[in-house]
Amino acid sequence: MRIAVTGARGQLGAAIVHEFAAGHDVLPLGSNDLDISDDDAVKATMERLRPDVIINCAAYNDVDGAEDHPIDALNVNAFGVRALAASAAAIDAVLVHYSTDFVFDGTATAPYTEGDRPDPRSVYAASKLLGEWFAADARRWYVLRVESLFGHATGARRPKGSVAGIMKKLMAGEEARVFEDRTVSPTHVLDAAHATRQLLETDAPTGLYHCVNSGYCTWLEFARELARQLGVEPKLAPVSVAHVPLRAQRPQYCALSNQKLLSVGVAMPSWQDGLRRCLATDGHDLAG
Repeated sequence: MRIAVTGARGQLGAAIVHEFAAGHDVLPLGSNDLDISDDDAVKATMERLRPDVIINCAAYNDVDGAEDHPIDALNVNAFGVRALAASAAAIDAVLVHYSTDFVFDGTATAPYTEGDRPDPRSVYAASKLLGEWFAADARRWYVLRVESLFGHATGARRPKGSVAGIMKKLMAGEEARVFEDRTVSPTHVLDAAHATRQLLETDAPTGLYHCVNSGYCTWLEFARELARQLGVEPKLAPVSVAHVPLRAQRPQYCALSNQKLLSVGVAMPSWQDGLRRCLATDGHDLAG
């Protein structure tokens, strides 16, 4: 397959390029190569490249910043996806787009399924939900919801975010503040990339999937497991979501069920196993 990857230099994009590079013709497009919020540029680029598959990893991920810059978030997370979907339809390409657990309100008590109704509570979350809807304008499409990504492809930039921040603190022997009441499904970015390849290579039914590692935990439980696998004494300061002032509201319970993915033959390892493999290959690079 000839595969165009937008947002190819980010954490997820680099993992996608790495996963598909061996067996496919991969066309990596970083933000300097293609601004997906530019409709004309998207149309011209895809008409020139004519890929069989467009995998969109470009995103506006500044959750708090989106509250003050909603147009920027919408231009990338929603209208950029609309442009990619239109191009995919025009050249009969498959569109793969990634979304987020943030589309839910976080009030559940069991892992969300694809059939549960979204209820975004922030500008970022709303922009990502709009992107899901626009992705369906392509004739053939996959929307894959991912969350709490960790790890990176060999040679890619070291990731930032919650996991890298926790590990950096643990390795330095410093106290790490972690949510004791926010539940997530941590996901090794390489596992998400591998699942994407399985869906495309097996021509699985198109549609919406939760693409996360199996299981779920609070950030406190994750930090304890990370410390155990690192062999360090955890210095952790549990905090409650209610006691941390954040510009944008976060879903408190946002574990996702991956049973639909399993039903089409894509089995996701546990997050603990993903973490073990991540540490075995990335080592201390995970901390940045």
